[in-house]
Amino acid sequence: MSEKALKTRYSDKELSEFDALISEKLAKARKELEFYMSQLSDMADNPDAKAKGLDDGIGTAENERITTLAARMKKHIQHLENARIRIQNKVYGICRVTGKLISKQRLLAVPHATLSIEAKQAKSR
Repeated sequence: MSEKALKTRYSDKELSEFDALISEKLAKARKELEFYMSQLSDMADNPDAKAKGLDDGIGTAENERITTLAARMKKHIQHLENARIRIQNKVYGICRVTGKLISKQRLLAVPHATLSIEAKQAKSR
């Protein structure tokens, strides 16, 4: 049996590396959310945007689009914050379905993942 098969969690060093990656992604996501929120605020405060929105619907559509982007970003931030909690609890990277370690490559690509590729594929069937 290989050492990889016996591994049940990531080392403290690896968890620290994941935490740094997540912190970086969190900072970027919060900055994007701040931008979306300022755009919504500017649109709400701009009387021209309100008048145009009544005429052609473009203002309303743009407002809805930015609101959707902001909601997605809030959800993404929550997922990243939850991942940091899993790191603190030293359960980060463990698939919630199979109980096996999620591959490092997957976590580097999607640091808030809670399912291994195997579990994700089985779920979509």
